[in-house]
Amino acid sequence: MPFREINSKMVEATVIPGQKMFSQRGAMLAYRGEVAFTPNIQGGQGGMMSMIGRRLANEATPLMTVEGNGTVMFGHGGHHIHVINLSGDTLYVEADRLLAFDGTLQQGTMFMGSQGGVMGMVRGQVTGQGLFTTTLQGHGAVAVMAHGGVIELPIAPGRDVHVDPQAYVAHHGDVRNKLSTALGWREMVGRGSGEGFQLQLSGNGAVYVQASEEKL
Repeated sequence: MPFREINSKMVEATVIPGQKMFSQRGAMLAYRGEVAFTPNIQGGQGGMMSMIGRRLANEATPLMTVEGNGTVMFGHGGHHIHVINLSGDTLYVEADRLLAFDGTLQQGTMFMGSQGGVMGMVRGQVTGQGLFTTTLQGHGAVAVMAHGGVIELPIAPGRDVHVDPQAYVAHHGDVRNKLSTALGWREMVGRGSGEGFQLQLSGNGAVYVQASEEKL
């Protein structure tokens, strides 16, 4: 279910009979046609166990199921919106950044410590992004929110990408991440730039970076 970008802060989705999509509650701005919005108690695809896992991980952002026949415009909080198209791979993104996504995508939760070991756990505690993240897998489109717009940076073997953890939005592909430190005397006494921690991503895929260090 493709999204059409109306402007940097609004997207429009076509809702087709027999297919569904999910959106963050409160994200619907306007719609045309016969479209129904209902609270989704399971938080999307993935079944009851996936829902329980997301709640335990604090990754259970309230969602709406969108069904019917028409078009829906989405936006939330004036945040910039970026559309990501998946072709069978997995997107790793924080739940509160999800604006809307295809119902064909399988939703789950991943423990970030499993990507980068102990440093992955440290990353969650230091950056405030949490130890868990939401996954969306399959073929479909995802609209994510960010501050100041998003740029996609490719990740290739031998060409790692280093990202300020606060600017990280999402990533997809066969990617490993770890938190690297560049702490010097100024960082230790609180006089540094605040960039003493960097998220290093390696492998084959892409990372999405926002033009801000502010969380949603």
